[in-house]
Amino acid sequence: MSCWLRKETLSLAEDYLDFCMGIQRTPPSEAARAMRLLAKEMEKQNQTKFCSLAQTFLSSCGPEKSASLRMVMEEMVGDGKLNWGRVVSLFAFIGVLVSDLYSRGESRDCCRRLAETIADFLGGEKQVWLMENNGWEGFSKFSRCATEVDPESSMRRALFAAASVGIAGLTFLLVR
Repeated sequence: MSCWLRKETLSLAEDYLDFCMGIQRTPPSEAARAMRLLAKEMEKQNQTKFCSLAQTFLSSCGPEKSASLRMVMEEMVGDGKLNWGRVVSLFAFIGVLVSDLYSRGESRDCCRRLAETIADFLGGEKQVWLMENNGWEGFSKFSRCATEVDPESSMRRALFAAASVGIAGLTFLLVR
């Protein structure tokens, strides 16, 4: 496992989840800034769906939220079609989940364990894909293309179309 890639992924995940819990600070990287922007936009566009998915997840996951999250992530990319849209939809879902958990009184430690689960999965198991796509620097470049051009650009539409597949996959996984 590439230690630096897992570490960078953990930093990004912790920043995003802290951001979702209302902890305000400067993003630690360009990728973190981009994830905040894109995942929150995706969350706003799919608020009802994400809230419903989070409730379904929480009612079925039991005390081992990290293990359940890992199964969801594995299933979500089980077709081998990982892309930035699915990564963003995963972060958006987990952000809604953490926000809900935190508002219910869960500790930051619980949320940190979820960030570690993301880091282990993306920065570990999916590190080859991340490296093939230039890591989080590649995500930053992708984000710039998706956001700086035109809000209705084909790149942005492609991102959200790919994310919709991820959201549909989450729905299928959690409802069955």
